[in-house]
This record gives sequence, C-alpha cells and structure tokens, in this order.
Amino acid sequence: MGPERYSENWLYQQIDDTLAFYYPTCMDYENGGYYHSFYDNGELSSDTTKHLVGTSRFIYNFSIGAILGRGDFCIEAAEHGLRFLQEHHQDKENGGYFWTLDGQKVTEDKKYAYGHAFVLLAASKAYSAGIEWAREVIESVYQVLEEHFWEAKHHLYADELTADWSEMSAYRGQNANMHMCEAMIAAYEATSEKVYLERAYEIADAVTGRLAAQTKGLIWEHFTPDWQPDWTFVETEESKQEFRPNGFIPGHSIEWSKLLMMLDRHISEPWMLDRAIHLYQEGYQKGADTEYGGIIYSISADKVMMDTDKYYWVQAETFGASALLAVKLGKPAYWQRYEAMLDYCSESFIDQKHGGGWFNTLFRDNLRQSAIKSEKAKADYHPIANYYETLRVLAGA
Repeated sequence: MGPERYSENWLYQQIDDTLAFYYPTCMDYENGGYYHSFYDNGELSSDTTKHLVGTSRFIYNFSIGAILGRGDFCIEAAEHGLRFLQEHHQDKENGGYFWTLDGQKVTEDKKYAYGHAFVLLAASKAYSAGIEWAREVIESVYQVLEEHFWEAKHHLYADELTADWSEMSAYRGQNANMHMCEAMIAAYEATSEKVYLERAYEIADAVTGRLAAQTKGLIWEHFTPDWQPDWTFVETEESKQEFRPNGFIPGHSIEWSKLLMMLDRHISEPWMLDRAIHLYQEGYQKGADTEYGGIIYSISADKVMMDTDKYYWVQAETFGASALLAVKLGKPAYWQRYEAMLDYCSESFIDQKHGGGWFNTLFRDNLRQSAIKSEKAKADYHPIANYYETLRVLAGA
C-alpha cells in the first residue's frame, strides 16, 4: 500500500527542481557560503544577510542531494557551505556559532540553541553524504551544546546566551528543542553513536510528555526558566518572531508527530506512537482550513484561530507526517491526507511557473504576500526534508 499519486518519481523530481531553483545562483564564491534571498524567478534580492540557520539548511539540502545521487554538484556545494560555516559563522575565540553575518562581517553575535541545532543537523547530513571531516563538526558542536545549553535537570536545552557565554536569557522555548531532537536523530544515523539517540529520546519525552501535559495535550511555545508555560511572552524583535511564534502552532504538533516516528525507527516504545497520533490529530483538526485548504499558522491559548496565514513549512510537515504515519499504521486515510495536502501544495505553494521552489507565506485565501520567494533562513529545507523522509519510508528504510 502506498500513495496513488506523488510517489517516488514525483518526489525525486521535486528535489531536483528545488535544488535547480537555488543552484548555482546561491553560491557566493566571493565571500563564501551562500546567497540566501531570492525573488520568484530566481534572481537575487538586495538582502545580503547570511543567517546561521539558512547556511545550515543549504548544507542540509545539498547533502540530501548527494545522499540521493541527484548530481555531482551536490557534494561540492555542501562542502562549500560547511567550510563557510566553520571559517566565518564559527566564533574562533569563544566557541559556538554567530547568528547572522553580512558577507563575512558578524552582525549578531548571540548564540542560539536553534541555530546550533541546525549546525548539528547540517554536519550530520554532510557526514552521511561522505564529507569525512564533518564528523569533527558533529562532535565539537555537541560539546558546545553540552557545556553551555544543556539543562540536565529538565532534559532540555536553554535558548539564548551572549557571545562570550557569560549571560543566559531567561527565555526557554520548545522550538529549539524540537529541532535539536531532529538533529540528534540525524547525528545518530550518521555516526551510530548512541549518545545522540539517547539525547533525542530525552528531548522528545520531555516536550511531548511533560511539557504537553502542562498545556492539555498541545505543545506551547514559550516557557519560564523552570520550564513552566509562559502565557504572556510575546517576541518583539521581528527577526526572531518566526523562531518564537505566538500561540499554539498546529504545524509544530504535526512536526513533532513526524519526529516521534523518525525516533521510532531506532527506539520503538508504545508512547511514541500514541503521542504521535494525538499530536497529529490535534494539530490537523485545530489547524485545517476547511474553506480555503491547508493548515493555518496559529491558534490562541483558548484554542481559537489566531493567525490564519498559510506558511510553507506547515504544509510540508503535514505531508511528511502523514506519510510516516501511513506506513507505520497501514491506514489508507493517512495516504489520503498526504495526497490531499500535496494537491493543495501543488496548486498553491509549489511554483509551477518558474520551475521550482515553494512560496513562503500566503494569506488565508492563498493569495501571495510577497514577490520574495525565499529569504534568510528558508532555503526550502522543510520541503526537501519531507520529500526525503517520505522517500525513506516508501523504500522501507
């Protein structure tokens, strides 16, 4: 049993089209690394920001391309980004990685767990793709996380520190921990070192168990230093709002269901499937837009629709989670959800005119919000990650 539409050949073609949209225009041979911001037609915008998350996501994308044999350029492009990560994003004096650069100049030097999660993810996939020296990056960033971010009492990572590690923000967030779980799974799959798998397990249990229980089964985004829900926090810095969103985020519940199924490949315990089904169903039912299609962005603390815009990554995580649950449970209803979501994405998000890439954000009625298709941290990592994970389960991997 499997999807009637959007099967392996279609998924491979989408990966090829997405990589072709960015490459070779994204390659910055003058400063190193990648250009991050693109108009719909693939032309570069005037924004020259190099974001730690964006750099890492490009490395991930090209590494997946190399793993899947999508072209010889992929391994060179991935290693190009990994060198820039180590030479310019990395803080040679204090350790860890700077958040943003302009060219090679540091523009924000704070250290964020979210960014370091993506460094670990990128290095892990680069190592899996055959870049041998990426293993040193995996090991070194893990040590940074252990020394500065890990809060053993809570089995979770703190969120933000100053460049010299002298001051830790009071803010705690689930989003960084969600991506840390993903990165730890990738590190384990790359190296077979069980310390990474054990850490992924700890994070998943803490967030989907203890934290979700505090907020009646959905996962709140913001927490106090002792990991109690912070119902009043609102991020005021625009550059951080996408990483610290307001309200319950149905897409994050759905994304967690996917991560639990990825963890289940290696450690299978009944609570993982139970929570994955619950989080998927809660996220889908509370986020599904029955009038215009897709999944809305956020709901309020009392579970009322709040931000009804459509974000590309939410839809991508939904088709990926649907595929993993379809294979795990053997229920056709999940394949129907998978195909319905990709019908919606093909019509509204995947750019058919310019041959590749996903639009970033749409209004509720699916109208475009901007002529910028991709900027800063996007890189279409979410679609490529979910194409890849769907290919894996279709192949029985």
